[in-house]
Amino acid sequence: MTEEAPAGRPERPPSCWVDLDGPVHYVDHGGPPEGPLMVCIHGLGGSLLNWAAVAPTLSKTCRVLALDLAGFGRTRSHGRSPSVHDNQKLLHRFLTEVCDDPAILVGNSMGGLIAVLQTVAHPETVAGIVLVDPAMPVGLTSRPKPQVAVVFGLYAVPAVGRSVVARRRSSRSAEEVAMALLRLCTADPSRVPDPVLEQHLELARERNDYPDVDAELIVAARSLLWVLARRRAHASLLRNITVPVLLLHGDQDRLVPIASARAAAAANPTWRFEVAVGVGHVPQLEVPEWTISQILDWLKTDGVAAAYAASPERRHI
Repeated sequence: MTEEAPAGRPERPPSCWVDLDGPVHYVDHGGPPEGPLMVCIHGLGGSLLNWAAVAPTLSKTCRVLALDLAGFGRTRSHGRSPSVHDNQKLLHRFLTEVCDDPAILVGNSMGGLIAVLQTVAHPETVAGIVLVDPAMPVGLTSRPKPQVAVVFGLYAVPAVGRSVVARRRSSRSAEEVAMALLRLCTADPSRVPDPVLEQHLELARERNDYPDVDAELIVAARSLLWVLARRRAHASLLRNITVPVLLLHGDQDRLVPIASARAAAAANPTWRFEVAVGVGHVPQLEVPEWTISQILDWLKTDGVAAAYAASPERRHI
């Protein structure tokens, strides 16, 4: 079912809902029927709005969907776990029950890791992957900034993490919390388009009344840490990807150091790897034009096989 946006908001696609053991919120940005299908997956603490600056342009040539994972955006958990593995299972159901064709998965941060897990577990559902500053293990030469390490260290201890997150939320407005996250994730938050920023602040105000926001964030963060702690297993996952891959990464990313992305690209030389200079963890918000140009060029070159596999016309040949 769909839900029209109230008058006065910036133009945006209507909300859609599907029942996957509970309501799941997504938007269909449209696109040409013959275009390749893209499904966009947000990161930890994010939502489908993280793609609002790039989806309208991408939908001129691609069919673009974006969903809120369980526990994030407008998708309430309703008893479902917001962990990485459970949200990968939710993504699988979304791909098989909502989408008609294999999709190009476009994942940022935790969403990139979930895209990798989906591709290895169910390669028949994935035509290609665009990884935008994906969550990756860190090493001696690729440690995150101290402030980030402290935050994730707190997440590793559930009771402490919940207490700290709740205290921060209670002492600041929803808008202040959202802006603090944006400042952490970008090198220059003023680059985020104003209409997109307003949508994020609007969602933050709505989610401020959700009862389980802090607990869901902690569960998702802890599951993310556990997956990334297994460095060899993660490296094996990346080697087992057989579809075309585009890896985009901001060189000023405070959460996932650029050294981690460089190491992954070196270990997987068939991937295309591009660096956004002077950009943080969310290039799709901070430099949307650059992000769009990289994706569209990849679809015409290294990712042309992915574009073909994700297009409905392949079924009629």
